[in-house]
Amino acid sequence: MSTSDSVSTQSSPPTLSSEDRSARIAVTVFPLLILAAFAAAMITPATFKPLAPGVHWALGVIMFGMGLTLTLPDFGLIAKRPLPVLVGVVAQYLIMPLVGWGLCYAFRLPDAVAVGVILVGCAPGGTASNVISYLAKADVALSVTMTSISTLLAPLMTPMLTAWLVGSRMPVDGEAMTKNILLMVLAPVLGGFVVRLLANKVVERILPVLPWVSVLGICYVLVVVVSGSVDKILTSGALIIAVVICHNLLGYLFGYLAGRVGRGSDKAARTTAIEVGMQNSALAATLATKHFAATPETALPAAVFSVWHNLSGAILAVFFRRWKNGGRA
Repeated sequence: MSTSDSVSTQSSPPTLSSEDRSARIAVTVFPLLILAAFAAAMITPATFKPLAPGVHWALGVIMFGMGLTLTLPDFGLIAKRPLPVLVGVVAQYLIMPLVGWGLCYAFRLPDAVAVGVILVGCAPGGTASNVISYLAKADVALSVTMTSISTLLAPLMTPMLTAWLVGSRMPVDGEAMTKNILLMVLAPVLGGFVVRLLANKVVERILPVLPWVSVLGICYVLVVVVSGSVDKILTSGALIIAVVICHNLLGYLFGYLAGRVGRGSDKAARTTAIEVGMQNSALAATLATKHFAATPETALPAAVFSVWHNLSGAILAVFFRRWKNGGRA
C-alpha cells in the first residue's frame, strides 16, 4: 500500500453501525421530542391525563429495552477495571442525593418539591447516558456497566437514601418503594438480559430501534406528569428549573472530579461525569406519582429533569468532543 493510500485510510472516518447511527440520531432529536411533549402537555393537559395508568408499563418497557442492550462482557468489566466502576457507582449514590438535599435547603424549597428533588438525586443513572457517552468520546463500555450496576442496586439504594434524606418532610414507605422498583425496574431489566442471552441474533437486529423505545417511553411519562401539574409549573416553574439546572450541572462537575480519583483517565472521568449528572428521571417521576399522589408537584423536578438533562447532555457531548487538551485519554 502506498503512503498516500495509508494516509487516506487512516484519515477516513470510521464506519458507524446501524445501532450507532440510530443512537446518534435519537440523541439529537430526543431533546426536540421531549420539548414538544412538554409543550403539548402544557397546552392540552386534558388530552394526556387519561394516560396516567400506563406510566408503570411505560417505565417497564424502557427498562426491558435497557436489559436487551446488556451482554455478559458488560459485567466482565467489573473484574477487569473494578476501580472506575466502583468510583462511578459510589459517586452516583453519593453526589446526586447529597447535592439534591443541599439544594433543597439552599433554595428553601417547599416540602413536596424538595422530596421530588431528593428522589431524582437518589435514582440510578439514566439510559440516555450511554448514548451521550458515545457521542462525547467517553468510555461507552464503562458507561453501560455503571448504568447497569446502579440500576441493579436501585431497589436497595433509592428507597434507603430517599427515606434518610427526606427526613420529616414526608413519610416514605421504603418497603413499598423497594417492591415497586423490583417490579418496574429490576424484573424488566433482567428479563431483557435473559432474552438477549437466549436470542442474541434476533435482538441484534432490533438494537437500532431501542434508543427510540426509550425516547417514546420517557416522553410518555413526561406528558402524564406535566399534564397533571400545569398550575404548579406556572406558579413554581422558574424555581424548579433553577434547582434542576444546578443539580444536573453540579452532578457533571463533581462526577468528573470523582472520575479522576485513583488517577482515572480523562475518558473514565468523562464517563463518570455523564453517569452522575444524568439520572433515571422516568423512574423518579413514576415513583413520585405512585408514592406521593397527594402532592402532584413532587413529580415536577423529575419531569423538568427529563427535559433539561437531555439538552445539557447533548451540549456536554459536543463540548467533550471538541476538548482537545482534556488530560490523559
